[in-house]
Amino acid sequence: MRALAIIPARLASTRLSRKVLREIAGRPMLAHVIEAARRCPQLSDVIVATDSDEVLSVCKQHGWRAEMTSSSHRSGTDRVWEVAQRIPADVYVNLQGDEPLARPEHISALLAPMQEARAMVSTVKTPCSTADAHNPNAVKVVTDLAGRALYFTRATVPFDRDNTGSVKRFKHLGFYGYRREALEKFCSWPESELERAERLEQLRFLDHGIEIHVAETPYDTVGVDTEEDLKRVEEILKRS
Repeated sequence: MRALAIIPARLASTRLSRKVLREIAGRPMLAHVIEAARRCPQLSDVIVATDSDEVLSVCKQHGWRAEMTSSSHRSGTDRVWEVAQRIPADVYVNLQGDEPLARPEHISALLAPMQEARAMVSTVKTPCSTADAHNPNAVKVVTDLAGRALYFTRATVPFDRDNTGSVKRFKHLGFYGYRREALEKFCSWPESELERAERLEQLRFLDHGIEIHVAETPYDTVGVDTEEDLKRVEEILKRS
């Protein structure tokens, strides 16, 4: 199985300017993501997908493979699909450029159902803290007994009706694996109602009956969208 990691890296982020090139622990944020992917033995290659000449130049300086993509894409997934049309693979792994705490274990976990269960789409979850359970910025996922996603939401689910305090909740981590045909279908479909309501694009797959296999990992991450996130990640890396 040829698995290719594609890292969408848009420079014109709205909440944190130029965030993929912001330094964390002395290196660009993007470097941390690329290095995590390169340490995953199941990946055949790692490619940055960008619409920025500056990001492309930084990639060339560091010897990172990069592809220029359209500036009109609405999501990172669309950017992944543009690169997928140029470079053949069996599975494409979508790693966001603003996830500097990404680990090779995250990638190995999501690739397992692609290899073992011939999944069309896969992702990962981790046990959810009490704070994240009530944080709409932390996406929760509910799965069936076979590990297939039933729903993704910003709400607190499952709801602990009897207030037992023993309900298990899982936080969704935004790493994905797609087979080529699933990725192509996704990008051909319009935005769905559930996707629009929750602002969660993975719901488009569920709306169209495409199963998403969800692997579990003990390793949480911090996506960087604000200066506070940046400081938090730096502190975590200092302790590691």
